[in-house]
Amino acid sequence: MNHDVIITCALTGAGDTTAKSPHVPVTPKQIAAAAVEAAKAGATVVHCHVRDPQTGKFSRDVALYREVMERIREADVDIIVNLTAGMGGDLEIGPGERPMEFGPNTDLVGPLTRLAHVEELLPEICTLDCGTLNFGDGDTIYVSTPAQLRAGAKRITELGVKAELEIFDTGHLWFAKQMIKEGLLDNPLFQLCLGIPWGAPADTTTMKAMVDNLPAEAVWAGFGIGRMQMPMAAQAVLLGGNVRVGLEDNLWLDKGVLATNGQLVERASEILSRLGARVLTPAEGRKKMGLTQRG
Repeated sequence: MNHDVIITCALTGAGDTTAKSPHVPVTPKQIAAAAVEAAKAGATVVHCHVRDPQTGKFSRDVALYREVMERIREADVDIIVNLTAGMGGDLEIGPGERPMEFGPNTDLVGPLTRLAHVEELLPEICTLDCGTLNFGDGDTIYVSTPAQLRAGAKRITELGVKAELEIFDTGHLWFAKQMIKEGLLDNPLFQLCLGIPWGAPADTTTMKAMVDNLPAEAVWAGFGIGRMQMPMAAQAVLLGGNVRVGLEDNLWLDKGVLATNGQLVERASEILSRLGARVLTPAEGRKKMGLTQRG
């Protein structure tokens, strides 16, 4: 069991959730306020996407990321910022016998373009989604090829940003270890992402199988989506890991009760304390993850 736990709060994500809960932050001001809320609730790290303020849909706009970062850094809290670098990998296959007629949700760019905001803003951590995946029940695929991943990993390492490897299935973990073997990554973090259709399911057997295949001494976290968010938080800690909660992965505090990011951090903290663990401060989290504070 891990008794000294990093809690990451994933604030908003890129999914179609803004119409499902008024608490999902959209504008840079709202996202930064959610980061402050999570920090005050006890989070160690905040994981940030940005959205188009007019439509609420996902965005890769560097200016939006810049505003979020500036607002967080100007706030009276200490929090580790983890920026997504997973945007730009969405491919919506055309319908039926017209697969090359890509759909309107396609947003597919090269591996270095996906890092434009990381290049400019230099967060302490950024993510790297470690493989291609059937994403959901329709025709959308998340695309991240071995060549793209190698290019992205190399550049993240050159920038001195800590990579958090997002592992959605067992093959992703296999390739993540290959990149480490090739010297493309410097002591990265691992995030086990469970329950996203059709990746790895959110259950004990799957999480343990992944944990058993992590590099020795790896700093890792795990999460489940929806109703499995809190069970998988407890399971991750019992297996020696850290946890992620937040509105990117789950909108609910209890049945019929919509959550805020701060409430989800508080709920996770309560569960962990009852298990005999404690949540690390950002300063303690930096030491555990080998980070240098920026900003």
